Amino acid sequence: MSGTPEHSTPPHKSGDLAIDVRGLNKRYGDKHVVNDLTMQVARGEIFGFLGPNGSGKTTSIRMMCGLLTPDSGAGTCLGFDILRESDEIKRRVGYMTQKFSYWDDLSIRENLDFVARVYGMPNRREAVDRALEDLGLATRSSQLAGSLSGGWKQRLALAACLLHEPQLLLLDEPTAGVDPKARRDFWEQLHLLAARGISVLVSTHYMDEAERCHKLAYIAYGKLLAQGTADEVVESQHLTTWSVEGDDLTTLSEQLHGAPGVEQTVVFGTALHVTGRDATLLGETLRRLAGPDRRVEPTQTSLEDVFIHMMSRAEDNMSAGAGADRKPRKEKP
Repeated sequence: MSGTPEHSTPPHKSGDLAIDVRGLNKRYGDKHVVNDLTMQVARGEIFGFLGPNGSGKTTSIRMMCGLLTPDSGAGTCLGFDILRESDEIKRRVGYMTQKFSYWDDLSIRENLDFVARVYGMPNRREAVDRALEDLGLATRSSQLAGSLSGGWKQRLALAACLLHEPQLLLLDEPTAGVDPKARRDFWEQLHLLAARGISVLVSTHYMDEAERCHKLAYIAYGKLLAQGTADEVVESQHLTTWSVEGDDLTTLSEQLHGAPGVEQTVVFGTALHVTGRDATLLGETLRRLAGPDRRVEPTQTSLEDVFIHMMSRAEDNMSAGAGADRKPRKEKP
């Protein structure tokens, strides 16, 4: 996978970690929502957190940053102990939820001014002016928040997160329901923040966003299945993928289901991606079943291929409570 130079992994000194947690566990009743999570996030790094709904992402993020107490485990966030110094962590963290949670009947400036008052900022006006300018909101400062599009509401939410100059941003699916251009602009802003040394922990379902993160972690049903750069995550699964083009790919997909060497079939536009770990067996099966009228050729295994593969093989131990990791959402830093 390639990326522009500004999206490459930044250099970090050894031990210079924004988040360093080990063995975190959290249960709600008989549901093991987070199971023995160990993870590190470097300062100035954009770290993507991925997984299906109900997989424990939100609970994990909140525990890693001292916003929710784990049942067991330990670690630090911004150098502070997540169990004993959560108040110190909260002062240095900006938290942006998926749902827009500001006041529709206040203007952009009034919303930011209110947030600045909550933080007790002595230089409130200067901080609001700076946030308006940095996020391109100055020309709309008098517009009511309720009249903003999804992309502009997103900018307002990010501006509010940055008012108190946090060292770490927690972004819980921040671009859900936002158009592609607004998403792209948002991610450009995240990379500018990372270049200033601000760490970003972001959960997302978009593969194009995942590929723009410096590092990734994939969690399913409470268990961390893979982490590293996008390339490292892809390589760790040792998958081979073939692309098949031609007529009646739906029928072919059904024929391939359960065939020797075939672990996954997914339609991508006009092509069918067929994936498996045994490259030789997979190739033989395709040559036998695809037929001479279809075009069959090897293709690069994508991040999306890998995540679909991991998700389909993860054990769902929370089928009766997939929303369990949403319970603590009422808490705010």
